[in-house]
Amino acid sequence: MANAISANKAELLAIANSVASEKMIDKAIVIEAMEDAIQRAARARYGAENDIRAKLDPDSGDLRLWRVVEVVDAVEDYFKQVDLKAAQKLKKDAAVGDFIVDPLPPIDLGRIDAQSAKQVIFQKVRDAERERQFDEFKDRVGEIITGVVKSVEFGHVVVNLGRAEGVIRRDQQIPREVVRVGDRIRSVILNVRRENRGPQIFLSRAHPEFMKKLFAQEVPEIYDGVITIMAAARDPGSRAKIGVISRDGSIDPVGACVGMKGSRVQAVVQEMQGEKIDIIPWSEDTATFVVNALQPAQVSRVVIDEEEERIEVVVPDDQLSLAIGRRGQNVRLASQLTGKAIDIMTEADASEKRQKEFVARSELFQNELDVDETLSQLLVAEGFTELEEVAYVSIDELASIEGFDDELAQELQSRAQEALDRREAAAREERQALGVEDALADMPHLNEAMLVTLGKAGIKTLDDLADLATDELIQKKRVDPRRRNRDDGGEKGGILAEYGLSEEQGNEIIMAARAHWFEEEA
Repeated sequence: MANAISANKAELLAIANSVASEKMIDKAIVIEAMEDAIQRAARARYGAENDIRAKLDPDSGDLRLWRVVEVVDAVEDYFKQVDLKAAQKLKKDAAVGDFIVDPLPPIDLGRIDAQSAKQVIFQKVRDAERERQFDEFKDRVGEIITGVVKSVEFGHVVVNLGRAEGVIRRDQQIPREVVRVGDRIRSVILNVRRENRGPQIFLSRAHPEFMKKLFAQEVPEIYDGVITIMAAARDPGSRAKIGVISRDGSIDPVGACVGMKGSRVQAVVQEMQGEKIDIIPWSEDTATFVVNALQPAQVSRVVIDEEEERIEVVVPDDQLSLAIGRRGQNVRLASQLTGKAIDIMTEADASEKRQKEFVARSELFQNELDVDETLSQLLVAEGFTELEEVAYVSIDELASIEGFDDELAQELQSRAQEALDRREAAAREERQALGVEDALADMPHLNEAMLVTLGKAGIKTLDDLADLATDELIQKKRVDPRRRNRDDGGEKGGILAEYGLSEEQGNEIIMAARAHWFEEEA
């Protein structure tokens, strides 16, 4: 019998050591799983109502089994309570209110118990293994990892990473790349998520981060931090662009990335299935960087609209198709690289656009200021675009225009102010017709035109305005460069986004609208 018990002890420890080693988890977790399994089997044998504990010594393999009972005056629950007299047989100094240990004899696990215990141990070990996998990979996001293709399911590639599995979803694969079971494959860890079925490790070969990490492996200067990849954009399997900068003036960032006879860039191109890569010197100056990003096309000039976050690029007529690229690829990648929406136009298009703007502004001044065409065109030629500019510019600046004098400047300014007053009055009537409260007109930074815009958006009372967040009121519409020609592209802007209010002004408006709440509370 002693030999049998000894063999049983040795077997339990051998199983614990084997499982811990194979699954690469702490032995204590396996021991805990075994104890839990034995406790469940003992409850099934002695009654589930008992508070039964088991302890397995990790060194000797000794197994102790006991139940915990409370010492009471009058026993109500015979499974969890014991009277004082019976308790003192187990422990001489037992007193009412104590919890004491009642040793139980070891149990022989029957076939059903053993099967249940096995399931409990497997589940605990599986949970521990999943937790280990998550802890191992959660801090490795952005790292390149090599694995072996295990299977291809519904277009998604399952990769064996050694102690875990990752998946390259269809949209994260390089188009037209043929992947077979058993192939070794490199990818970047894109995301690690904890899910019910275990940690999910999402890999990518199409993400720009994959290209950046490949360059870091091939170019020592990038790995050492001398050269930095500031921006990257990809059309996977076809073409890519990266913007690089050197912290050392003696090192050419583009040349270092290309390598001797193109050896470094070719190694990256080969891994990315022949994807052509344009390596571009990065610049803090947006216009310079845009010109570089549109290579190999030549650019005549760049006009940046800071408010709209758009860039207008003018190219010679013979460079238009090159700048746009096949199916818009070149300009799309340049937009992704710079983070700005880029509009490409020829010299002829730019000239036509300027002419239309010139005519529209001239007609505005002609009609609103009641002046002749020559005078209105002169104002536009001097850079005036809005009535407000004419109304509030200094008299000296207006009078300094060739052919103008102080009297004419004062008359123009007076007419511009009257035109603005007429606009304000018309907007006030429209605002009142929309049912917007007069109280909103007392808010700082808001004019009647803005109030009309608010009214059309359903904001008609102080409470309506007070309920808004600052972003909902003034945030500019952000355009996603990759989707700028689609109706659903970009992020929806605030109600008053078109008026160019600052965040500080937006906060002041919202706080002023909420002031009556605090007054009512007081």
